[in-house]
Amino acid sequence: MHPYIHAQTRPDKPACISPATGEIVTYRQLDERSNRIAHLFRSLGLKRGDVIAVCLENHPLYLEIAWANQRSGLYMVCISTKLTAPEVEYIVRDAGAKLFVISRTMTELAERIAPLLPDALLFMAGGEPAPGYRAWDSACAALPTTPIADQSSGADMLYSSGTTGRPKGVKFALSEEPIDAPTTLVQLLRKLYDVNEDTVYLSPAPLYHAAPLRWCIAVQHLGGAVVLMDRFDPEAALKLTERYRATHAQWVPTHFIRLLRLASQTRARYDVSSLRCAIHAAAPCPIPVKERMIEWWGPVVHEYYAGTEGNGMTAITAQEWLKKKGSVGRAVYGEIKICNGAGEEIGPMTEGVIYFAGGKPFEYHNAPEKTAESRNARGWSTLGDVGYVDRDGYLFLTDRKAFVIISGGVNIYPQEIENLLITHPCVMDVAVVGAPDEEMGEKVVAVVQPVRAELAGPQLAAELIDFARERLSHVKVPRQIDFTHELPRHPNGKLYKRLLRDAYWGKKSSIV
Repeated sequence: MHPYIHAQTRPDKPACISPATGEIVTYRQLDERSNRIAHLFRSLGLKRGDVIAVCLENHPLYLEIAWANQRSGLYMVCISTKLTAPEVEYIVRDAGAKLFVISRTMTELAERIAPLLPDALLFMAGGEPAPGYRAWDSACAALPTTPIADQSSGADMLYSSGTTGRPKGVKFALSEEPIDAPTTLVQLLRKLYDVNEDTVYLSPAPLYHAAPLRWCIAVQHLGGAVVLMDRFDPEAALKLTERYRATHAQWVPTHFIRLLRLASQTRARYDVSSLRCAIHAAAPCPIPVKERMIEWWGPVVHEYYAGTEGNGMTAITAQEWLKKKGSVGRAVYGEIKICNGAGEEIGPMTEGVIYFAGGKPFEYHNAPEKTAESRNARGWSTLGDVGYVDRDGYLFLTDRKAFVIISGGVNIYPQEIENLLITHPCVMDVAVVGAPDEEMGEKVVAVVQPVRAELAGPQLAAELIDFARERLSHVKVPRQIDFTHELPRHPNGKLYKRLLRDAYWGKKSSIV
């Protein structure tokens, strides 16, 4: 399936709905607009294998460009709207992008970027362009709505969030299949979650992240409607679920935590019974948080584990999870391999680095050493996570290998401590990192965002240490509690923990 097919069979069906503006893009419009953009690419000399970059807020145009890219055989780099001009420049240059599109809503950022990219074709969407940019809207307006003559399958090339270092582009070989051939993700969504032409998919996260972009594309492959939130707001998410009778939605644990922080009368105000699949991923979900979500929404809460690299995937239903609390499921794509430090496979119930065998090959663009580091001698690939499988093949995540705290020779995994502290009623968000310690090498430090700023202080710090001491072994109890107004967390739920850790190791002046 493909939007051009849906444009022929159900032309007036909504493909994308933007609640913020009220705009509805039908499948006919999606097909015609993506064709116009594909013609623009060709008129500018872009050919199969070339790279474009976009920096846009959540807007239907994002998906129109994505589909034009998909039918033009290009690579599409999606850039966070939260980055600075030098960070954007680095990604555009590293990717070798020949065309860069930014929204007029980010004019100030665009003006800083323009002199940094003198060799790129610069476009601005959404109105009169800033100096140095061409008008995107007028450039596309007069072009044909019919397909280009040389359609071929394109792909995304998404840059990792840089949580453990400078971002790196994840690159796949372009498919030789026709543009309407089903992808692995399309097949998985149809099989695991029954996504089809009647699906109404609520997408609350930014499209510059892998899951929101790829899942929206997959839903439109299958003819469903995407309800595209411009930004996440917990009550608005409930309201939109009720308003559009959303059948599917994808979340991250941070969303769940903020939904559960709403007053009980607010949560009860909205009807979310239309949800058949509330799918979450991107970061580990504390067990008590997920228990409460299942109590509230019922057995529709699904979880999966995967990465931008697409090298494997696990999945678990609510019913399975209640029997295997804390698990992220069994493999549904690729084969799980747990390996020791030497890269050798180890048995069940033994902690090690998580690898996948048999998944889709990938490379890190312009980073052969990083590509090599992600493989072992057998060619299995890893995202750098640590965990174990039980005797039934269910995977349990422990933490990121890069974030293990070694204190007095003992390995301490921050995730376990974070999962406990987030359950304290005064904690809105928390991250645990290792800080230098003369005696032990490293000590456990918890950086806490309280639910109200005025709670920060010695009294809450002591209360949290006592809270942890009652529930964890003494080596895991934080030696230090620091407070911040907000943790450096991306809207996709991933934490820039590297920034927090660097603050304690003298690589950054402040974290607050």
